[in-house]
Amino acid sequence: MKFEFVTAAADADVLAVLVRDGREFSAAAAAADSAAGGSLKKAAGAGRFTGASGSTLVVAAPAGVEAGSVLLVGAGKDALDDIALENAAAAAYHAVKMSGASTLTLDFSDLTPEQSARAAFAVKLAAYRFDKYRTTQKPEKIPSITTVRVVTSDLRASEAAHDQLAAVADAVEFARDLVSEPANVLYPAEFARRVKALEHLGLKVEILGEAEMEKLGMHTLLGVGQGSRRESQLAVIQWNGGAEGEQPVAFVGKGVCFDTGGISIKPAEGMEDMKWDMGGAAAVAGLMHALAGRKAKVNAVGVLGLVENMPDGNAQRPGDVVVSMSGQTVEVINTDAEGRLVLADALWYTQDRFKPKFMIDLATLTGAMIVALGLDYAGIFSNSDDVSNAILDASGKVGENFWRMPIPQIYDKHIDSKIADMKNMGNGRAGGSITAALFLQRFTNGVPWAHLDIAPTAWANNSPRPTVPEGAVGFGVRTLDRMVADAYEAK
Repeated sequence: MKFEFVTAAADADVLAVLVRDGREFSAAAAAADSAAGGSLKKAAGAGRFTGASGSTLVVAAPAGVEAGSVLLVGAGKDALDDIALENAAAAAYHAVKMSGASTLTLDFSDLTPEQSARAAFAVKLAAYRFDKYRTTQKPEKIPSITTVRVVTSDLRASEAAHDQLAAVADAVEFARDLVSEPANVLYPAEFARRVKALEHLGLKVEILGEAEMEKLGMHTLLGVGQGSRRESQLAVIQWNGGAEGEQPVAFVGKGVCFDTGGISIKPAEGMEDMKWDMGGAAAVAGLMHALAGRKAKVNAVGVLGLVENMPDGNAQRPGDVVVSMSGQTVEVINTDAEGRLVLADALWYTQDRFKPKFMIDLATLTGAMIVALGLDYAGIFSNSDDVSNAILDASGKVGENFWRMPIPQIYDKHIDSKIADMKNMGNGRAGGSITAALFLQRFTNGVPWAHLDIAPTAWANNSPRPTVPEGAVGFGVRTLDRMVADAYEAK
């Protein structure tokens, strides 16, 4: 899709203008209504359009206005913050994307240049589609909007602001693409290749194969992948945009490219969804894409544990004991509790090599998280108020929902093993997300850390946000990018 910033709407296929709740027309909307002889306000009244957030009304070919149609877009009654503006711009796109019109003009000239840029950003996110494997779509099933023009009072300022936001949008789309790909296409080595290709942004990417990880003693990670014919990988991504020698911030992602459950095999129903069990690694890759794309003034590292969990004659068994890179031993009670085994070695490797300010891991880790929080919130488990508060502050600004969960020490005994240092499951289903987090904490070596269980939010079947289409969300990219920008990036 093409995005342009212009100083006047001129003739437009569709001209979109904002209306606040109570039919309070913006300056651009009032000007269009005046040109149309009051027909827009009359149409709003007749159509019961009040300007409620997310609502839209198409007025076809109003006389006096140089547009094929005028789209009234509800902006709600609350302050027009970033999220409200994004929702309005995305709603405008969705209202006309199948209309046959090719150009959508957003007349937001009475907003700041930064807000104009954010409107374009929102449309880019809203327009995402993963249809590369669809070959028989009829033209009327494909969105017709190919160009979005945003009217602004300051072209240069809008374009500069948009450059930064577009880098984040590109990164979110990169993460969404990764999560959307089927597992026969995106297996560990292919995931690693796609990350390696990001070096053109200025990132430094190292790929460790099984031989290198064996030398490091990463047997909890390697154990997960030993039943697959696909080789496990560890992708190490560095962005050095801060002061030389400054401690990096670190992000670790679970990248189980397909999860059958292994010998503890999952039920067949719904197993196809397990292609997105690498959503945490996709989010970390997307974050590093964003930091490099907007040239963030920070040193950052992303580490992705990439495996495939399959059952065969060489697969890990329930009851096996493996030695982690940390030297701690783990009794594998259930091979479907594999993500924490991948993260255990990845976390230890990250803190040992990079000595970061903090570590944040992201993982579609537990079904128990969905039971606890539903499908609209991800959980935070952390040993650091500073880190968790920074995440929560950033998430509220970008509209990604998190809820901080407890990690009480009294539950730590639930993962003690009778024959090893620990086991990879707690005592049954009770507190399953908590015991998983406590397991991970044993591999942080005291580094400030947060575990983000994004199992509820990595994929959306009924998306509550117009900027998030159904399917892969890219959840976490925007929150962590904003967190870095607000709390850790050099100003």
